[in-house]
Amino acid sequence: MPITDRYLLEALGLYWHEGCLKCNCCECKLGDIGSTLYNKANLILCKRDYLRSVKMIPYQSSKLTSNQVQRRFIMNLIGSNDTLSALINNCSYRYCSAYRLFGVPGVCAACNKPIAAFEFVMRAAKNAYHIECFSCQICRQRFRVGENFHFYNNKVLCWDHYRMEKEEESIAENTA
Repeated sequence: MPITDRYLLEALGLYWHEGCLKCNCCECKLGDIGSTLYNKANLILCKRDYLRSVKMIPYQSSKLTSNQVQRRFIMNLIGSNDTLSALINNCSYRYCSAYRLFGVPGVCAACNKPIAAFEFVMRAAKNAYHIECFSCQICRQRFRVGENFHFYNNKVLCWDHYRMEKEEESIAENTA
């Protein structure tokens, strides 16, 4: 479409209508938010979405969830959504190379499900847990802010179950 507007934007060696140069993730008009844009994985990004893609700031609510942003980046790297599903199932190198953008996901020590690189986690010793999985591994009681937990025999325990485990251990030692 020819540009007949009074003002135009120049970016990436091209000229743009003011309303056409948008972030591919949140769709904000880049001319309205500043003079900087980022180009990553063939996407045009605002500063906020670029920083999210390299995990420098936590992902907060916008039009797309962080999962959707990640899928857009990966789909741009590898092609279609069908290819994405096949690659996730086969974990081929081409899909795994997307970890360069988002980091390598870990596994939750409680549920054994993957932890995405952009998720907040709780840590005990060398184990990582989803926020919602971080609870006593016997009674499933979640911990309140500031409440102590005990990491014993590679398990997260509340005070009561920690005490019971210690008592059982001392009884077993005395009978042996």
